[in-house]
Amino acid sequence: MAGHSKWAKIKRGKAAEDAKRGAIFTKLGNSIAIAAKSGGDPSMNPSLALAVEKAKAANMPNANIERSIKRGTGESGGAEINEYMYEGYGPKGVAVIVEAASDNKNRISTDIRTAFSKNGGNLAETGAVAFQFSRKGVIRLKPADIDEDELLLQVLDAGAEDVVHDEDGMTVYVEMKQLHAVSTKLKEQGLDIVESGLQYVPNEMILIEDAAVAKKAIKLLNAIEDIDDVSETYTNFDVVEGVDIG
Repeated sequence: MAGHSKWAKIKRGKAAEDAKRGAIFTKLGNSIAIAAKSGGDPSMNPSLALAVEKAKAANMPNANIERSIKRGTGESGGAEINEYMYEGYGPKGVAVIVEAASDNKNRISTDIRTAFSKNGGNLAETGAVAFQFSRKGVIRLKPADIDEDELLLQVLDAGAEDVVHDEDGMTVYVEMKQLHAVSTKLKEQGLDIVESGLQYVPNEMILIEDAAVAKKAIKLLNAIEDIDDVSETYTNFDVVEGVDIG
């Protein structure tokens, strides 16, 4: 399976910086509110449990989490938050999927269209690029102090479909419906989960050798990520080893 790229690592670093200045709380709160539409009890709502878990991992205050849940269930009133998905192309035709959660469709649509147009990309029709991705459960694990082969067996035994190692740990791919169950098993085995959730994983990667093109693609994705109502961005490009994107 494809999907592990330099952009994924850049995005994780950006999320850490966003968390430091609080910008990520808006995104996390919107995700919690969306999940809470199906029920405000995390023990009865796996999607909400995952959203709350991700928020806690980013040190989001419990009061913020509770407010987001009540917003999603309608207990606190206010404008309803809805989910939106956008598809588009970046430099050299790389595919981009954007997930957003907003109480104002016109605002988020305009913001995303502007980010694409100002950074060498363009929005596409629904379905234009989504077929190049598969919807999967993705779990990131911290490096574990056990034998790598033993760890792999643990993860596969828990129900993993595919596993990718890197210097930051391990990324585990599972079927969508198995995400909560596999996450629970891995926790029970004492493994440290950094994050888990549903993602669009590219079926094949486009390799970019030109540093200028790579920088333009990353600039586009960063511009989209900087929009508060954007929840996630996904792309299908990677940069050839040795290409300087600093």
